[in-house]
Amino acid sequence: MRKVVSITGVANVVVVTLGLIVLSLMHGPASSPRTPAPHAEAQKKVEQAPPPPAKPALPGFALPAPVQATEESARAAGANELGLVPVLMYHRIRWDRSASIDRTPKQLRVELERLARAGYVPVTAAEFVEGKMDVAAGAHPVVLTFDDGNPSHFALDADGHPMKDTAVAVIFDVAKKFPSFRPVATFYVNREPFGLKGEDAQKAGVRWLLEHGFEVANHTWAHPDLRRLSNKKVSEQIVRGERLLKKLGVADFSTFALPFGSRPRKGSLGRGGSWDGTKYKYEGVFLAGAEPSKSPFAKGYDPREIQRIQANGLAGDCRRWCSTYWLKWLDDHPGERYTADGDPESLSAPRQLRANVASKRGKKVIYY
Repeated sequence: MRKVVSITGVANVVVVTLGLIVLSLMHGPASSPRTPAPHAEAQKKVEQAPPPPAKPALPGFALPAPVQATEESARAAGANELGLVPVLMYHRIRWDRSASIDRTPKQLRVELERLARAGYVPVTAAEFVEGKMDVAAGAHPVVLTFDDGNPSHFALDADGHPMKDTAVAVIFDVAKKFPSFRPVATFYVNREPFGLKGEDAQKAGVRWLLEHGFEVANHTWAHPDLRRLSNKKVSEQIVRGERLLKKLGVADFSTFALPFGSRPRKGSLGRGGSWDGTKYKYEGVFLAGAEPSKSPFAKGYDPREIQRIQANGLAGDCRRWCSTYWLKWLDDHPGERYTADGDPESLSAPRQLRANVASKRGKKVIYY
């Protein structure tokens, strides 16, 4: 497998500089003022009026029925479960982009449709780090991550459907157009998820996302640069973020994303530690740049510093390090990317890559 040159240090400097902008989070729309109750006659007319047409239901999705992979089926699928997985990192989704890391709803839609046409199927960050990327034979997993819990990621309209042009709405739109595109993503949030005010609203929002297959995960309490904090303060930020999410109904804490991709001076604190009597431990810790991740089964995969790719075009540093470049590179090097064998119980790869297996995760290994 061609070695992907690690540029984490350089990329993280760029991300830290740009990332300061996203700390100024957008607020969700204000609630409508309470209107007086209509008088009896008007109320009677309302009750007699036909109900408004229902909005179409959100597209459903079921994981493909598992197959029992064989050497022949793995070869036919071009399976390579030691290949590279793009973990895409998004920030604000807004029409009036004010920072280079912002993306418009159209840009998000175009990129997701590109992924769908190329045979990518979204999995959550937790599924990735746990090695449970159970997509169909011949398909490629992709991880969609959204940082900072911005209101542009998730909001519901008056009918309880995802608000138009939010990240969640765009994901469902693409899934409706491409039925094999699984509508899931991972949202890394801070102390005010999605700009929702009050614990009840935050609980309802988080519950909606979890019930629809999304992952909501920890991005610290206040989004500080952890490298600038003492060890105790690092753990405090992580624990306070985790306590909030537990209070809001999150039970699975497999993954954590470093604000700005900045690692604590004591690097192990990103993955595990304790504060104020509360312990935490993560299966995977995500950086903020700037290349595809290695497979969790492959040599070189490090759960303490998992690479992500900034979603962006080809301007400036992104000529080499962002999603437009890397998705084309993976298209041009299909043998380098993760391609599934369709069997959750097996791990398949070309025979010449057998020395690259680092973790079988209890799976049967098939070489062809």
